[in-house]
Amino acid sequence: MTPSATVSLGAAMHERHAPVSNRFSYGLFTLCLPLSKLGELRVPLLGINRFNLLAFHERDHGARDGSPLLPWIHNLLARHGLAGVADGEVMLQTLPRLFGYVFNPVSFWYCLDHDGQIRAVLAEVNNTFGGHHNYLIAHPDGDVIGNDDVLSAHKALHVSPFLPVRGEYRFRFWQRSGCVGVALDYFDGGMKMLSTRLSGRPQPLTTPNLLAAWLRCPLLTVGVIARIHWQALRLLVLRVPFLGARLQASQTGENKQGAR
Repeated sequence: MTPSATVSLGAAMHERHAPVSNRFSYGLFTLCLPLSKLGELRVPLLGINRFNLLAFHERDHGARDGSPLLPWIHNLLARHGLAGVADGEVMLQTLPRLFGYVFNPVSFWYCLDHDGQIRAVLAEVNNTFGGHHNYLIAHPDGDVIGNDDVLSAHKALHVSPFLPVRGEYRFRFWQRSGCVGVALDYFDGGMKMLSTRLSGRPQPLTTPNLLAAWLRCPLLTVGVIARIHWQALRLLVLRVPFLGARLQASQTGENKQGAR
């Protein structure tokens, strides 16, 4: 059975452990869309490749040229030897555009097998300087990614101008009691520097559910970018070293690593 489209109302938590402690959490909602069914989605408040109150545009992801996303991700999986195991639906979890505006710190492409289990995840990371990088995460043997599995990827893109491009991310994806989530930790030199958690409770992507999510988070993407800059200002006030001069705003690519 093909997984259905959902809207997930939840929260994002971000905690900096060093060189200063700084923790914040805020509500948001995400869409999770089956790429093989994009053309069949009919939700009045949601535009697919067109303007609406909320919208999803293929040009915001993948090759970023508006071309279909499913062939793009299939080609990527094939290049990394994962096409034979990730042979099911691809679900893309992302923030929608709000009145035409979007900034996605990270989107997740869940590449499933024919039984609906996760075999690979593409973490599509964007920074506020126009850069992006794709981290393809999978077990070396393409095995199922379970709730307790920790998978790593070497950091390859500036995300925060307060941290260097080195170290690694450690990912964990989980589903329990009707909730789904992502745990993402950043380590540098073996020290945990950042922890991020994204969680929510998926509901069918219907007009009432989408409207309720938007009414709970009416600013959504505008609020995300505003909070990023507000937290950056707080770090400057705390005199955290600023590494902005070394930003690599144009860096793109993929990075595949196995589990740890």
